[in-house]
Amino acid sequence: MMTVSIVNVTSYTGSELLRLLAQHPHFEVISVTGRSTVGKRLDEVFPFLRAGVPTLEGRHPTIDPRLVITEEPAQTDLSFVCLPHAAAAEAVVKLLQKGTKVVDLSADFRLRDVATYEEWYKHTHPAPALLETAVYGLCEMYREQIPHTSLVANPGCHTTTAILGLSPAFAAGIVNPDVIIDSKTGISGGGRNPGPSYHFPEADEDVSAYGLSGHRHMPEIAQELVVAAQQGDHPLATELRITFVPHLMPMTRGILATCYADLKQDENGDLPTTAEVRALYENYYANEPFVHVVDQAPHTKWTYGSNHCFIYPIVDQRAKRLIIVSCLDNLVKGASGQAIQNANLLYGLPEITGLSSLGVHP
Repeated sequence: MMTVSIVNVTSYTGSELLRLLAQHPHFEVISVTGRSTVGKRLDEVFPFLRAGVPTLEGRHPTIDPRLVITEEPAQTDLSFVCLPHAAAAEAVVKLLQKGTKVVDLSADFRLRDVATYEEWYKHTHPAPALLETAVYGLCEMYREQIPHTSLVANPGCHTTTAILGLSPAFAAGIVNPDVIIDSKTGISGGGRNPGPSYHFPEADEDVSAYGLSGHRHMPEIAQELVVAAQQGDHPLATELRITFVPHLMPMTRGILATCYADLKQDENGDLPTTAEVRALYENYYANEPFVHVVDQAPHTKWTYGSNHCFIYPIVDQRAKRLIIVSCLDNLVKGASGQAIQNANLLYGLPEITGLSSLGVHP
């Protein structure tokens, strides 16, 4: 058993980690922190834990519902940090100094260039030196690097959806570097203390676009699509241009991204067919346990509560564009489930450990 702490357990990502780790056979949560709930037991804050954690005979329980929330984490093998950016970096530095491995769910270590981070997050990075050693935690791209680091930067939710949808096309060099990403997200993406537009009376029966002047996930998407093109031996000949527009939807969970990219013609002036693109995508994700190429446009309900991502590519021959629809649960594959997937890799465990649940339907 590896001992685990969750920093800021009262966040949505923290509580989702509790739900998922309750079924994990190798990670034992022994420390949880939360600023406004210090001194309370976990099952006081999260009544769903009062039933206790069912275990197989002879198996040690991974979460004790009576665990008391503290201000600072105890010494553990692994820590999941669920703090906002800037505050997360400060906590990560302290944990690493203690020899704790960290999966950081904030944005503090996702961007490799400190100037880009400071441009988009509007403050000085608290620990810029760590950007060189942190590994971006998209297992489908960095599976070989993750086991050799002590700090994993868990990707963003919109980012994961878009990168998984577009990476095969960029790796194969079949699209031009001008992309439009239309992304729909559930209200939980705003966190547990959101602004007024996320509250039920404002969000119910309403759809709204936000971040039109620039969303913080955009440079993260751009960074990784450039990497995908390079890894596929099709480096971009011109600068990547991304139009990324997220929309808030009246649902609790889920992200659905519809991505558009102009296709390149071959030497005969022909475009790839849908069948050819689909085969390319199936080959790219052939050995991925959580990414599935499907033959119809997916629904967010397919992924509810699971660590799975569904992708549907189709060619619009008239417009000469590739359209990719991808979806996932923003709290699982878009956050806490992906964090556990990364932690599994850190400790040499199968990626699917503790993450085998299917989505909830309906």
